[in-house]
Amino acid sequence: MTAPEMPALDPATVSVQTGSSYPEPFAARCAARAKRALGDALGLRNFGVNLVELPPGTESSMRHWHDRQDEFVYVLSGELVLVTDAGEQTLGTGMAAGFPAGVGDGHQLVNRSDAPAVYLEVGDRLPGDGTVYSDIDMVLPHGGAARHVFRHKDGTPY
Repeated sequence: MTAPEMPALDPATVSVQTGSSYPEPFAARCAARAKRALGDALGLRNFGVNLVELPPGTESSMRHWHDRQDEFVYVLSGELVLVTDAGEQTLGTGMAAGFPAGVGDGHQLVNRSDAPAVYLEVGDRLPGDGTVYSDIDMVLPHGGAARHVFRHKDGTPY
C-alpha cells in the first residue's frame, strides 16, 4: 500500500510524546502515557485530536475538568476505568465518554488491566481555558496551557 498524502496520514508516522508536563509527584503517574497529536500533524486549529496509548498501570491525567473546553474520548482497544465524582465505571472497546466545559466533575482514565489500551481524545481549543484538578492542590489557570504554568489553588506556582 502506498503512503497516504495530505490531508491523510498514517498515525504511526506522527511522533510519540510520552509522559506529561505535570510537576512531580504527579508526572510519574502519567510517565508511560504515549500521545500522538494527530490534529496538530494535520494542521487542525479549532480542535485537537490525540491518539493515546495507556500501558497497564498508567493514568491518563490527574482527575480534572475544564472551564471552557469540551472533551471527548473514544476507546479504540482495551479497557479503561473512568473515574468521576460518581465513582468508577469500566469503558471497553467502542465506548465513548464526553465532558462538557464548565461542569466541575473531574475525570480521568486509568488502565488497571493487564494489556495496553488505546483511545482517541478530542478537545476544542477555545482561548482562555483553565483547568482545575479535583483531587489535588493544582490548577492550570487561563492561558497556562501554552506555558504549562501549574499553580497551587492559592495561586502560588509549583
